Amino acid sequence: MTLISAENKVVIFGANGMVGSAIFRLLKERGYRKIYTPSRMELNLTNQSSVRNWFKNNSPDIVVIGAAKVGGIFANSNYPADFILENLTIQTNIIQTAWENNVKKLLFLGSSCIYPKNANQPINEEELLKGELEETNQWYAIAKIAGIKLCESLNIQYQFNSISLMPTNLYVTGDNYHSQIVTY
Repeated sequence: MTLISAENKVVIFGANGMVGSAIFRLLKERGYRKIYTPSRMELNLTNQSSVRNWFKNNSPDIVVIGAAKVGGIFANSNYPADFILENLTIQTNIIQTAWENNVKKLLFLGSSCIYPKNANQPINEEELLKGELEETNQWYAIAKIAGIKLCESLNIQYQFNSISLMPTNLYVTGDNYHSQIVTY
């Protein structure tokens, strides 16, 4: 296993969000100086050629994916196609491009909503895909599950060094309780 060091170039997609900004602060505190945090205005993650050009120009060693289209129950219920399409596109563009560019490590952040609505408690990893998802956020969850499986399949077939983490019960500076859509 390759450990990352403060000399590595790290990109945090979604660094303005709750989890991405917390990771950014932690890395800065630990002495990382080569941290890229492209904003939506600088990089359209739904455009594959833009993502590929960004990787070509910046050559990151470590990729953190905290970028996603997120929102509350209202947004998820009223814009299901937007949630699944944008999240599949964002994460696939980043994961595929990171793999094509031989990044050393990729961290894909998901959500506990990937687990079935009626999963055994406490939830463990084996509960994934063992029941129906919560109806109000299933579109977001399905996209996140696809990202996990993309990372897993690239690891199996090509030994791509990626890990998928599902943070739960987060309470961090930068949380947003708005009922409407918030995009990466």
